[in-house]
Amino acid sequence: MANLPKQFDSFNEARQKGFINAKELKESGKKMVGVFCTFTPVEIPMAAGATVVGVCGVSEEPIPDAEKVLPRNLCPLIKSSYGHAITDTCPYFYFSDLLIGETTCDGKKKMYEELAKVKPTYVMHLPNTAKGEFAYKLWKDEMVKLKDEVEKSLGVTITEDDIRAAIKDKNEERELLKEFYALGKLQPSALTGLELHNVLYQAGFKFDRTELKQSLRKVIDDMKERYEKGECPVTKDKPRILITGSPIGGISEKIVKTLEDAGASVVAYELCGAIRSNDLLVDEETEDVYDALTQKYINIGCSCMMNNDHRIELLDRIIDEYNVDGVIDVVLQACHTFNIESYRVREFVTKEKNKPFMSLETDYSKSDTEQLRTRFEAFVEML
Repeated sequence: MANLPKQFDSFNEARQKGFINAKELKESGKKMVGVFCTFTPVEIPMAAGATVVGVCGVSEEPIPDAEKVLPRNLCPLIKSSYGHAITDTCPYFYFSDLLIGETTCDGKKKMYEELAKVKPTYVMHLPNTAKGEFAYKLWKDEMVKLKDEVEKSLGVTITEDDIRAAIKDKNEERELLKEFYALGKLQPSALTGLELHNVLYQAGFKFDRTELKQSLRKVIDDMKERYEKGECPVTKDKPRILITGSPIGGISEKIVKTLEDAGASVVAYELCGAIRSNDLLVDEETEDVYDALTQKYINIGCSCMMNNDHRIELLDRIIDEYNVDGVIDVVLQACHTFNIESYRVREFVTKEKNKPFMSLETDYSKSDTEQLRTRFEAFVEML
């Protein structure tokens, strides 16, 4: 029987519910695999019959515990993830049979070394570039190695037909998410940026795949019906903002709500877990399933890649398709790759797309909220 953590009674109702749901899942005989990043080919653990869930990493609550091991001047997402793991405050860490990491940034690579002392952790080795035969072969080999590791860790056998079924399942989810994002293309947008972000975030924590897709379908239909009735939460005069950069799950209220309170409408997110990760589908017609997975996942436009042209190409499309008025690049503290790449994004947005651009660096604390409010108000007024 799966046991709850000792401090379970001290958790709030939402967290208790998360633990109980995860406990019931484990007691039903299902395996749980925790993942950190959109580079992880979730189709492989899905093909093993496992429930794949994004692990917690969006709260500043466990950061003080993490800082007993990790440096203070480290990315808050990394510290939050590790802090949840060592304090048993995240149900998805606590009940995971296996964690899958990846060598995207130096901070996560070193954090995984410590995490492996707490939970079985497997790390995929991502190439530093998406270009060239060597990078492609390396990443394809990593797909096969992951399949072998999942089989070994979960005590299962994964066939190529299992992977094909998982690819089809995950593609169906991506298609729904893309239809959901497209509501932001309407003028005015059919939903607020906070509504958009919250649906995307919550989708990562639903265990039942059928229920997840049904709930996304219902949200899309409900939003369209609301829009057609003229019950739109956004007015047409609000400037349309694209948010790009680091993951913002831990700062969505501080960034998105404050920005929209300043008079903007956030219509799109070029972020991990949003358009960046779901723009490309896995080709279901490719004969070799590992080729199909490699082609999709190596082309995610993350700043950890050298010569990250895919991100610029995606930004180009989003700015046009969503009729964006301004772009805000959000960088988490100590996220060096996104911080450095912010210059290239600025040059592209301001010189090639002729759009106003703003970059900001922040962490999970609320101490800079008023400063951000002032900057957002000035940016929106300029638009």
